[in-house]
Amino acid sequence: MNFEEFKNCGLRRSLDILSGKWKPLILQNLFEEEQVRFVELWRKMPRVSKKVLSEQLKQMEENQMIQRIEVYNFPPEVYYKLTDRARKLGPILDQLHEWGNELDS
Repeated sequence: MNFEEFKNCGLRRSLDILSGKWKPLILQNLFEEEQVRFVELWRKMPRVSKKVLSEQLKQMEENQMIQRIEVYNFPPEVYYKLTDRARKLGPILDQLHEWGNELDS
């Protein structure tokens, strides 16, 4: 495979979308709950700043992995939930989880 083929490779594009220190944990939390408020998600994630979490969520939204839902209450609330596109990753992420656990044994 040359560089041009690699540049257009589906695996490379997929890994670009999923790469990021916090994206797998964000996905895991969103698979566990239908939708999650920003602050709830931030509290579940150890040692991530609100700025970095916000950046990762924005990238995931741009890649159509999550949907941002604004509720205009007082105070305003922001929720995040997985898109159908991201839900297709469920079985793949489960397999990666199992594969990773096997590395320890």
